[in-house]
Amino acid sequence: MTQVSTNNKSIVRMPALFIGHGNPMLAITSNPYREAWQALGASLPQPKAILCISAHWQTVGTQVCVSKHPNTLHDFGGFPSELFEQQYAAPGTPEFAQLTQSLFPAGKISANADWGLDHGAWCILQSLFPKADVPVFQLSLDLNLDFSAHFKLARQLAQLRNRDVMVIGSGNIVHNLAQLNMQGKTADWARDFDQYVKSALENSDDEALMHIERAGPCARIAAPSDEHYLPLLYITAIRHSEDQLHFMTESFDLGTLSMRSVLYS
Repeated sequence: MTQVSTNNKSIVRMPALFIGHGNPMLAITSNPYREAWQALGASLPQPKAILCISAHWQTVGTQVCVSKHPNTLHDFGGFPSELFEQQYAAPGTPEFAQLTQSLFPAGKISANADWGLDHGAWCILQSLFPKADVPVFQLSLDLNLDFSAHFKLARQLAQLRNRDVMVIGSGNIVHNLAQLNMQGKTADWARDFDQYVKSALENSDDEALMHIERAGPCARIAAPSDEHYLPLLYITAIRHSEDQLHFMTESFDLGTLSMRSVLYS
């Protein structure tokens, strides 16, 4: 949390986070990632609301969830019943959802009252904010936008950080389910792409982040589809010049899921 002064008024700027969420089982098992999320949550300020941009909500056109009581969505298959029994009963916040809509031209962001909290959101939030006492709303990823258009749209969300809204992106910088390694061996292409992104973040190189093809052939393997990478763009787009960059976790899960997490504060 950063405190700044504007026209003799004190403004608190909420942190912005990107969390590598990985395998959903990380949410309910003993592992270093869950421990890191819990420790991070204990250090974070209490926001009035959380905006989550998850890899697991893609729509035609950008949508924002306006539900007062978002359901816990179990949008996965093949996992133990314990995972399907998990509930994250945080309230929604139509007010902040409508504020988000107001940041854009009329009709640019449409309201959705049916979406809940997908596993990209609740799997990390239950460790970051286990009391589920902070209202949460989600913004979808528009399937029609390219990386540059996503980044441009995301810039408008920076204002929310000054309104006590914590913005959290949830995905994975490297996400290739077809090449998971159950022994945990990480391929060179996965490390190469993760390091490319790390360097771009450290140098605030937005062009490198938006044009990942510059990383070479490793980009096509590390990000065979873009939905898990895109939430990172949203978080980097709303960083402030006074923010400090922190990496909370930097290793790999199952060989091809980068668990690198990013904090701007």
